[in-house]
Amino acid sequence: MDLALRVLGVVRSPLTDKASAPKFETDNAPPADIVLDAAYARAAKDLAVGQEILLFTWLHLADRECQAVHPRRDLSRPLTGIFSTRSPDRPNPIGLHQVRLTAIAGTVLTVAALEALDGTPVIDIKPLADRAGGK
Repeated sequence: MDLALRVLGVVRSPLTDKASAPKFETDNAPPADIVLDAAYARAAKDLAVGQEILLFTWLHLADRECQAVHPRRDLSRPLTGIFSTRSPDRPNPIGLHQVRLTAIAGTVLTVAALEALDGTPVIDIKPLADRAGGK
């Protein structure tokens, strides 16, 4: 079986370390830029400011051996299996982030409230499904 993962771009964010990063986009996560590889410029042409997208990232600093965490790193809470949490620490650390596009400048997409660290690889972008029957 031939499996390959392509990095489409990289997150540029003021967040630089796991300890101080928010645990959810709703925990005051800052805006961030997604800098796409120029080879994917055409793939982003139909995105629009204001659009909600799902951003998939490879959380490269995650602990891939972790199977349980204290939710939100609160040691007073019991250990919980990672499949029941949003912890980035997991065997395959794929991040799933629902964000809104706030600006587009060529191959730089600015998104609101992203909890991913600076340098995080972006592995896919999907628009949220239009339940009204559009795209």
